[in-house]
Amino acid sequence: MDLIRGLWRKHRRKILVTTTCLGSGYLLYKLYNTHTRNLAHLERELADERHNDDIIKTQMKAHFDNIQMIADITTLPHALRRLSIRIAEEIDVSVIMETLSKGKGTLLPSEKLQLWNELKILSFTRMVLSLWSVTMLSLYIRVQVNILGRHLYIDTATGLTTSHLLEEIDLIDREDEKKFLASADYLATNGIPSLISNIKSAVKEVLKGKQLKDVFTTRTLEETVIRILDVFMSNGSPHHWVDYLMMAQDTTMSPRDNDANDGSSSDATGTKLHRLINETREVLTSTEFTNVAEISLKSCTVALVEEMEKQTGLAAGMQLAKLIPQIEKTVPEISAVPEENRFLQLIRDLPEVQHFFTLLYSNMPL
Repeated sequence: MDLIRGLWRKHRRKILVTTTCLGSGYLLYKLYNTHTRNLAHLERELADERHNDDIIKTQMKAHFDNIQMIADITTLPHALRRLSIRIAEEIDVSVIMETLSKGKGTLLPSEKLQLWNELKILSFTRMVLSLWSVTMLSLYIRVQVNILGRHLYIDTATGLTTSHLLEEIDLIDREDEKKFLASADYLATNGIPSLISNIKSAVKEVLKGKQLKDVFTTRTLEETVIRILDVFMSNGSPHHWVDYLMMAQDTTMSPRDNDANDGSSSDATGTKLHRLINETREVLTSTEFTNVAEISLKSCTVALVEEMEKQTGLAAGMQLAKLIPQIEKTVPEISAVPEENRFLQLIRDLPEVQHFFTLLYSNMPL
């Protein structure tokens, strides 16, 4: 013991310093080891999150692509077919053209002029009507399927991850889904008469003073069509044209919805169908959709004029009387089936359109 006490007295400082260093080193090692394990665990969690995010993004991208395909191969062809038939029924120029053809040499000049002027108005009305309705219908249906697709994706994901019973989740009812998609036929079944009337008024206003002997060039025709569209879109209340695509807002609620809303908020009592319709109207009346619609209409107008230029040599100029029969030959191409419709393909491939619907589907600010 005396030896130990002697060593302690002699080397006390060295022993204390060594012990302190060893203790500090061990403590630092433990802290470093713990930090390293925590860091590795955090990195694994981040890697798992990135992996899960990649999976979700891949799933959403695949679902988004499928949604666009549904619009192209199911909803749009059906609605387009009904629209095409209705336009042909409402604006039939065959009787006038037949009368002009059979009446050569028998019609009085005044009668002939009257028929030609009537044909002029009807042909331009049919052309602009087809251009506007096909363009807007294709955009409207895409709005529908993207909104519905996003809701269905969220409902499915909620159903898979929630601990509640699937029946307890506010999923979209199948009947509501069918009614929502079936509303794409509203334009063909209800909106066409007033739409024709207002487009015809715009045509008369723009073509007022245009004579049958006036020469139309590619640029003249393009400017005339765009002017008619501008007059039509600007007449009436803001976004009045939305009512041609879907029923007016004050008629979208059923009586039970109105009764329910007397006592509580629409968010709590409105049906899923009503909410889908309201969301669609909000999108259609947004500035962003209006911009996309204007870009699409302008692009389709240019494409239509280019098509007529290839078929008629319009670039060199053509009298309006000779241009009208060419309009009648070209107009059916606007409402052709989707796989053969260059106008629908043009709209679908526009960068602005693709960007708009990507944001709409992902529920990002437009």
